[in-house]
Amino acid sequence: MSKLHSPISQRLEMFLDFDKRLFFLIIVIFFLVIRIMTDNIILQSIPGYEELDEEGTFTYMYIFNALNYIWTPFSLLWKFTVTAFIIWTGSFAFGYKIDFKQIWQVVMVAELIFILPELLKFLLFLNPPADISFIEIKNYYPLSLLSLFETTDIEGKYLYPLRAINLFELIYIIFLVLGFHTISKRPIKESAWVITFSYTLCFLLWLLFYVLAYKG
Repeated sequence: MSKLHSPISQRLEMFLDFDKRLFFLIIVIFFLVIRIMTDNIILQSIPGYEELDEEGTFTYMYIFNALNYIWTPFSLLWKFTVTAFIIWTGSFAFGYKIDFKQIWQVVMVAELIFILPELLKFLLFLNPPADISFIEIKNYYPLSLLSLFETTDIEGKYLYPLRAINLFELIYIIFLVLGFHTISKRPIKESAWVITFSYTLCFLLWLLFYVLAYKG
């Protein structure tokens, strides 16, 4: 089948034409700033926060959060590389050859989508209700299946999968389809099959593994 160069792929190619190193730095900064501010809100929502803070109760939590901030750029690099490898491998299974660097860059740009729920969560709890617990704030993920239920009624092993299945994940998958369509010059329908049987399938299998392996 002849390769395609659709108007969508042309526009996306123009969108992807920028300094990728600078873009990665910007993503890391965005995630760090929003997470630091959100973690601060979560801590302040704990009853008696000021007294407990003066007593040093949150020392280990501060250390854990600091390590998490340090790990953020490495976790993003790991996520981009694994996701790109899954899609790159899946494309070969369908008989398509794509450049690994290009799909890695598409995955990196797609990560912008996940800044939105982080920002929405921060804005939503900027002035949290007095009766909300820090656990509720911590577990909340906007426009996810988890947001439809009371977290106190759900077993721990289902919290992460229900957070992970959300509207932003669907938008992310759609962007991956368009990105694959752009770099492979294959029709959108074929690109959708590749992403479905590579990234989406592995994503669902990972959630299933998490539920089965969860120890509580």
